[in-house]
Amino acid sequence: MAAVTARAPKSMFDSGLPGWIYRRLFSSPSNALITILLVWLALMTVPAAFDWLVISSVFDAEGTRACRAIDNGACWALILEKHRLILFGLYPYDQQWRPSIVVGLFLVLIGVSCSRRFWNLSLVPIWIVGIVAIAGLMWGGVLGLTFVPNERWGGLPLTLILSVFGMAFAFPLAILLALGRRSDLPIIKTICVTYIELIRGVPLISLLFMASVMFPLFLPEGMSIDKLLRAQIAIIMFAAAYQAEVIRGGLQAISKGQYEAAEALGLGYWQKTGFVILPQALRIVIPPMVNSLIALFKDTSLVVIIGLYDLMNAAKASFVDPAWRGASLEAYVFIGAIYFLFCFFMSKYSQALEAGFARAEKR
Repeated sequence: MAAVTARAPKSMFDSGLPGWIYRRLFSSPSNALITILLVWLALMTVPAAFDWLVISSVFDAEGTRACRAIDNGACWALILEKHRLILFGLYPYDQQWRPSIVVGLFLVLIGVSCSRRFWNLSLVPIWIVGIVAIAGLMWGGVLGLTFVPNERWGGLPLTLILSVFGMAFAFPLAILLALGRRSDLPIIKTICVTYIELIRGVPLISLLFMASVMFPLFLPEGMSIDKLLRAQIAIIMFAAAYQAEVIRGGLQAISKGQYEAAEALGLGYWQKTGFVILPQALRIVIPPMVNSLIALFKDTSLVVIIGLYDLMNAAKASFVDPAWRGASLEAYVFIGAIYFLFCFFMSKYSQALEAGFARAEKR
């Protein structure tokens, strides 16, 4: 007779939701302890935070007495009252539909640039048209639009201008610097190494000060560059130096066999670099490069030090009014949420990009 094997009864922790909870949260004593501590921390903080954010908060923008009367609630009336100042800075009130369209254009440009179907020369005319449209809307003076000097630009459009254009123009410069640092030509290599180490050796705030104060001293007499362009140049120079080192790390990670295979096919230097080496290097450095871009997006808030009304400075201006003096935290929470949304998108996009490349390699 065939032996009958006894099967142990199936436990409720082997499958389903209880099984998932046990495996992920209570699979070991240390995991159970961490889970209990996190649950306790959530019970201590989440209800209080929700009460401050929603239950006890004030949304009435008609006056500030209600905000002064509350003890444990957020004064969101400030955001309802001052949201235009925070988002658009000192831009003329009746013309703020123009920076609103500019923000939409930036989102379109970012979305198109993130789509792999547009990773070709078609991006160049798209960006040219986008830049012309953004400049025309922000400055005006054409098609019947009122001219607005860039001293009155501010808020979210200014932050996007500094960060998006800083990333876009710094990227090709960073590639050239990375290639130059690995060049066999001593002069080219020395220039690139000196530039990278000099820029990386000082904080961004120092570059912004130098661009604002010292840069005009090197211009010919009678020639001047406005403060916004000076800040943009400083951000591009700063970002290019850091991205160059990231890209150089990717170039060093490429095996020597890839170079030899490209040379065996008879490819020249630029063909070998553009079609074989650089695409592989950029794929390797996606995580650190996105990390650098996220840091750059947040570092644009430092332009407040030279008097530009970016998102951070515009938020500070919103509670200078004595009537809203005690609502500074709400303004910072609001702009913090904006920064988080953009940074979270960049993080998730980089993860999706890595996963897409990994699936392509397995095919």
